[in-house]
Amino acid sequence: MEDQNQQIQKLQQLEQNLQSLMVQRQTFQSQSLDTENALKEMQSPQKEVYKIMGTIMVNVSQEKIKKELEEEKEILSIRIKNIEKQEDVLKKESEKIKKEVLEKLKQ
Repeated sequence: MEDQNQQIQKLQQLEQNLQSLMVQRQTFQSQSLDTENALKEMQSPQKEVYKIMGTIMVNVSQEKIKKELEEEKEILSIRIKNIEKQEDVLKKESEKIKKEVLEKLKQ
């Protein structure tokens, strides 16, 4: 019985971790979408491009900001992939523990 309680607690912890990862993934996906939209805006010729730095806007070259956005998009993509891998691992572990607990409850 004590072993079951420990497994149930571990399962609850896994579910909480999974929820946390899902929130992080959604945040990164939202940031990635914003970055993609900014890159689309950069496709049309602009006279001037500004970047917000702290509390001020600074005039920057279109090439520089485009490079920064592409780098940010790549970083976000890598983070999303890493989180998805972590989610898969947690889901598999969670399913394994669920099966074990159900098997013990049937006995």
